[in-house]
Amino acid sequence: MRKTIAKRLGESKFGAPHFYLTMEVNMDKAIEARASINEVAPVKISFNDMVIKATAAALRKHPKVNSSWLGDKIRYNHHIHIGVAVAVEEGLLVPVLRFADNKSLSQIGTEVKELGGKAKNKKLSPAEMSGNTFTISNLGMFGIEEFTAIINPPDAAILAVGGIKQLPIVKNGEIKIGNVMKLTLSCDHRALDGAVGSAFLQTLKEFLEDPVRILV
Repeated sequence: MRKTIAKRLGESKFGAPHFYLTMEVNMDKAIEARASINEVAPVKISFNDMVIKATAAALRKHPKVNSSWLGDKIRYNHHIHIGVAVAVEEGLLVPVLRFADNKSLSQIGTEVKELGGKAKNKKLSPAEMSGNTFTISNLGMFGIEEFTAIINPPDAAILAVGGIKQLPIVKNGEIKIGNVMKLTLSCDHRALDGAVGSAFLQTLKEFLEDPVRILV
């Protein structure tokens, strides 16, 4: 596994010209929404499930980010298949959540738990780890506030998600305590430009700061 990780990520890091975009998200409304959803949801929804749902919706609005660099051409993927990085003892596995934009939060929560369990028990099939069009890596649960991730080929981008932290924020001219989460988008400059990545992050921020919009 380490050999495969070394080969794939080495090729990605040193072959793809990476650039990075970071944005802060106020998660106050997301925290309230998650508490309400979990009162009625058949499966407990995590913040990562909400990030996946919001990301899928943002990718639908910004299809250029949902692309793959194929050596001499760019493939714009019609479907949205999100790879979800899972830490296992030997390294990192990336099971793929297919057609993520068509799934409810409960469906996403259920599938992510099933795939994560299979990853940790080494029961993922090759088909369950292939076909990704975009990847999310979340280290927030490990106390990491902000980081940059290496692109998971052939994706054009990967989203690094930090933890939620209470910070003083300015709201309507007053300083208040807010729950802030940092998102960093790593982009392959061969397929994406800064303006495209920035517009995608802005939409993702809007969805997470007003989560009702991703439930429509």
